[in-house]
Amino acid sequence: MIKKNGLLQITLGAALLHLLCFSLKAQRKAMGNLWVEAVGEIPAALTEKLEQYNNIRSAGFASWDASGKGIYITTRFAEVAQIHLVKEPGAYREQITFFKEPVTRIALCPHPGKNGFLYQRDEGGNEQFQIYYFNRLTGTSTLLTDGKSRNSNYLWNKKGDKIAFCSTRRNGRDLDFYITPLENTAASKLILENKGNGWGIIDWSDDETQMVVVNYLSINEAKLYLLTLSSGKLDEIRPGNTAIAYPNTVHSARFSKNGKGIFLCSDEDAEYKMLRYYDIASGKILKIEAILNDVEAFDLSDDGSKLVFVKNEGGYSKPYLMNTQTFTYVPLPVGLMGVIQNMKFNKDNNQLAFSFSAPQQPSELYVYNLKNGKTKRWTYSETAGLNPAQFSKTTLINYPTFDKDEQTGKRRMIPAFLISPQKISGKLPVLISIHGGPESQSRAGFNERNQFFANELGVAVLVPNVRGSSGYGKSYLKLDNGFLRENSVKDIGALLDWIATQPQLDTSRVAVIGGSYGGYMSLASMTRYNNRLTCGIDLFGISNFVSFLNNTAGYRVDLRRAEYGDEQDPKMKEHLIKISPLTNIKNITKPMFIY
Repeated sequence: MIKKNGLLQITLGAALLHLLCFSLKAQRKAMGNLWVEAVGEIPAALTEKLEQYNNIRSAGFASWDASGKGIYITTRFAEVAQIHLVKEPGAYREQITFFKEPVTRIALCPHPGKNGFLYQRDEGGNEQFQIYYFNRLTGTSTLLTDGKSRNSNYLWNKKGDKIAFCSTRRNGRDLDFYITPLENTAASKLILENKGNGWGIIDWSDDETQMVVVNYLSINEAKLYLLTLSSGKLDEIRPGNTAIAYPNTVHSARFSKNGKGIFLCSDEDAEYKMLRYYDIASGKILKIEAILNDVEAFDLSDDGSKLVFVKNEGGYSKPYLMNTQTFTYVPLPVGLMGVIQNMKFNKDNNQLAFSFSAPQQPSELYVYNLKNGKTKRWTYSETAGLNPAQFSKTTLINYPTFDKDEQTGKRRMIPAFLISPQKISGKLPVLISIHGGPESQSRAGFNERNQFFANELGVAVLVPNVRGSSGYGKSYLKLDNGFLRENSVKDIGALLDWIATQPQLDTSRVAVIGGSYGGYMSLASMTRYNNRLTCGIDLFGISNFVSFLNNTAGYRVDLRRAEYGDEQDPKMKEHLIKISPLTNIKNITKPMFIY
């Protein structure tokens, strides 16, 4: 067998070599149990260079350690990411976990006498995640779940002797809520039976009497509830017939320190997800800020006096610090322009750790000190011998598409990132790279693959956030739902028009690439714009919507139907078949590389 990385190298390398009009001699040869035909010989030097980019390392913030001074991070030294400990800025990374499967999120035990954390992992990518407790004193892991079901949304009680989590153990389908004592998993207790698989536990009150829980219906709608544990009663926080969206992230709502209210963010009566405060007794809600961008994450200090929230402003992150008594807030001058993730207070409530990446810098760990206003970098990850100073720059552009914005009456603009080679000689070939989701968003972070294309192959990479992408308001998010699906493909046609107006870009050498839903976009672009594209690359994309919805995992089918349309409806089924790339495959006459 050929490793997946090797197959991907063949796919991408061959496609980009074709794009650059290299001379490819047709041939047929065996590589393991795979026959490769008519892709030509890929230069060994190019494969070696790609391996360098594939081995660029990064560091992601996972948690402060039990002392509140050191920091756990995720980083990859071997095949997959594991948990490491960094005790001070610039210190070496001490690897803590050594598993075949990745470990990317942990929850530190708050018990003052314990030194350990929760984590989850599956086996062989089966997505049947199990929850474990890792004891730092003994270096051992204890399985806390049943070893068979799908488990998620784990969090501690205030004392650190119990955990709450979601699990499908009852029937293998519905996500129910459980509480398990850390020292006696046999005493695991079912606290609420649910119907559906969009349920999650967000926060647990300090007195352990209530939880904030969510039923996530789609990216456009969710139901937020207050769960009383003694009775099992669910009270919807903002009941009504109007769809409200809440971020689908861990700790997207938090009890205030006094337990009288809940900080949350939603798009209720707004275009964007705004930070709000919900008063439990009165049921009233206060909109705290009105910055016209989504809140993507927030964290409350242990003493409850401060709250940090991060706004997504055009694909860039901007943090703000709020006083929870006055609800006043100010921008946090961290001095970095890129993407911030997992910003968390430490125990003294005066330091904020976070991951940061930028177009020319892989993710690294930083700490911002609230007392002196200084940002300090903690990690310096290896770049596989490559010089970061030579990484290509990224520019945010906006291009006009085929229709008008209903609010402004002007031509709708589509945001995109352009990664251009530092050394430009003549007109550049172009690769259009489309994100998956479909409601994801390409951000101003580091992408080693795009850097490889630009730096080593001299390709200009365009990364559009076509309609339906998140981060630009709920109206933009809904513009590709159901029967509107192909309008997002038309946005690619408009991008081809924009490319034709750029003197440094070569319209005769344009390719398209995407993975998952982006793979569908690549296939659909080839069926619609075959004559304007040189070739296309589809990485595990959707070729037939009906077969996809009939065969996708049960836990995700309802979420996908809310986005693509319900194939059980005859008219929608007819439409989905009509627009599926497999139906229109005859339109593709240019080379397609499908992985």
